[in-house]
Amino acid sequence: MAKKEKKTNVPDLRNPAYYENRELSWIAFDERCLHEARNEDNPLMERLKFLSITASNLDEFFMVRVASLKDMVDAEYKKRDIAGLTASEQLERVETKLHQFVDEQYATWNKMLLPLLTENGIEVIRSARELTEEDEAFVDRYFDEFIYPVLTPMAVDSSRPFPLIRNMTLNIGALVTKKDGSGETEFATVQVPGGIGRVFELPPEGDRRRLVLLEEIILRNMPKLFMNYDIVCAATYRVGRNADLSIDEDEAEDLLKEIEKQLKMRQWGRAIRLEVDRDIDGRLLSHIRGELAVEEHEIYRIDGPLDLTFLMKYYSLSGLDSLKEHRYVSKQPVPALSREEDLRDIFAKIREGDILMHHPYETFDPVVRFVEQAAADDDVLAIKQTLYRVSGNSPIIAALARAAERGKQVSVLVELKARFDEEHNIVWAKMLEQAGCHVIYGLVGLKTHCKITLVVRREEDGIRRYVHLATGNYNDSTAKLYTDIGLFTCEEDYGEDATAVFNMLSGYSEPVVWNKLCLAPLWLKTRILTLIRRETDNARAGLPARIIAKMNSLCHEDVIAALYEASCAGVKIDLIVRGICCLKAGVPGVSENITVRSIVGNFLEHSRIFCFENAGNPEYFCSSADWMPRNLERRVEIMFPVEKEQQKQKLRHILDTELADTEKAHLLQADGRYVPAMNGDGPAVNSQKIFGDEAEQAVKHRGGSDSRVFEPRTAIE
Repeated sequence: MAKKEKKTNVPDLRNPAYYENRELSWIAFDERCLHEARNEDNPLMERLKFLSITASNLDEFFMVRVASLKDMVDAEYKKRDIAGLTASEQLERVETKLHQFVDEQYATWNKMLLPLLTENGIEVIRSARELTEEDEAFVDRYFDEFIYPVLTPMAVDSSRPFPLIRNMTLNIGALVTKKDGSGETEFATVQVPGGIGRVFELPPEGDRRRLVLLEEIILRNMPKLFMNYDIVCAATYRVGRNADLSIDEDEAEDLLKEIEKQLKMRQWGRAIRLEVDRDIDGRLLSHIRGELAVEEHEIYRIDGPLDLTFLMKYYSLSGLDSLKEHRYVSKQPVPALSREEDLRDIFAKIREGDILMHHPYETFDPVVRFVEQAAADDDVLAIKQTLYRVSGNSPIIAALARAAERGKQVSVLVELKARFDEEHNIVWAKMLEQAGCHVIYGLVGLKTHCKITLVVRREEDGIRRYVHLATGNYNDSTAKLYTDIGLFTCEEDYGEDATAVFNMLSGYSEPVVWNKLCLAPLWLKTRILTLIRRETDNARAGLPARIIAKMNSLCHEDVIAALYEASCAGVKIDLIVRGICCLKAGVPGVSENITVRSIVGNFLEHSRIFCFENAGNPEYFCSSADWMPRNLERRVEIMFPVEKEQQKQKLRHILDTELADTEKAHLLQADGRYVPAMNGDGPAVNSQKIFGDEAEQAVKHRGGSDSRVFEPRTAIE
């Protein structure tokens, strides 16, 4: 038998050299956010807000991702990541990049934004030593009346051990000695209270506004907290701890109680980062470092105020609208729901045809009204919904509670394991139970991340099921900040599948076949790989082949390898990936046909939209899932098709507009760098502005009267 000829020049698509490390890719994402803070084309207050967001992002990155790497190093975990790096190698590179990033944050603050604030009549008092005598008297009175009663100064000596320094709180440490000179130098600390506004506005000087931070007022008044001591030195510091919950769901008898217990343990997690004032006295730093057991590389010496998230307070100051982004005015631009009378019977409008919404350019109000009407409608028999994150005063939660109190069958799956929302979710989950809702606390070993609502209604021709599917959470607050897609339908195929989803979640039963929906962790990964390989086969057969995919993150090795194979076969692939991307674009012989762009703008790009050319008959899907191992293998997720031609064109317009963005997009290079997507001498394209302008024009064209005002605010996950 003749030997089969071995193929040559076929790259190993699993070669770690073709993959980027997940953690380093995330840092690159935060660098793109920092780019917006440095971007002179952005209004000043928007730049401050982006800088604040980079700090908030960094806090979570330390508490979860850096903490996880440190745990793996301690456990001597040797398995290499997708890019071929061990945990220790990742940690070394990550910490080097993080120190550089923090330096860039504060260079942005000190050299770019502070001078601009001064130019715009806003003076930032960086030290109490800069206060005038009148200012000193003013802040001292404020301290005595409002701050002093709240503070709890704590000394550390043989009878008083070093106190718990709570995770991510701002503190002031001091070395003190007794005034009579009878004792040694002692350590003392005081927590800067979180319940008092950190930004304090002094009386103006002419037309100049003057701001001072709360910790500077406390530092000035430290002697009042330690009356019998002399203050040798004092400085601010902040501790970041491992805050990733470790829950053994198989052993937990009551998941809710187990999570409540673990939440308390967050404050006791291992210290993984110590931020200190750059000018801190070496003796004071040595004492804090020794008590917290942090290494030198875990110390971040800060040239400015610790915890830049306070800059969001600057943004909320009144009278600064001229330094902010344009406010959009939206008036229900969804054609099917453009009038108030349309919203009065949303079920009737859904019966006329599916409704596809693009938030926040098209208001989230119909989703809230959908649940509220279901709660009040005597013909509605049941409401079933999955909830991952909701707002603090959610009208949807209130409507579900009312529905249960009216005797309707209300089933709600509450995901208690939604990171950093656990405590919040526990509170309203208990409230729903008390109202009579049937509450399911997620599934063992899985997070339920899908976004689906099912309303079962009795009508003249029988029972009809109304379904809402979405790429984003049922959160009326973030719906004003995140771009997402939502679909209303009452088609029977979707209704049958929605019923099957909830039966699986509540009773572990699953149907023999599915009509429209595709679920993770059971079938979604396989379905995505099948769709990619179909494009690969079509390209090899000379048929039209293209993939456009928009998502938050891409780091699943199997999916990336399939995309590489498709690229090698000639499939043109355009990816819009806001955050983490472990795929390398433009690598010769591997990903020459793949482009990757990331859009960071005033709205957080949160929607997941996938288009597969399918030999000239394009198929479109939306999903709650990114292409990540956690989404495809460890979460309950849903992907749903969008099949009506007009709605497919709407999704294509979204994708094409974002692919044309030259103002807020960054393009991934073969060497892993992201560069701004400049357009030479051509007109600048800002996709988010285009969508906002289109929404306003649609309103004017229809002459809508039910206005909804929302302001673009930046929010980055």
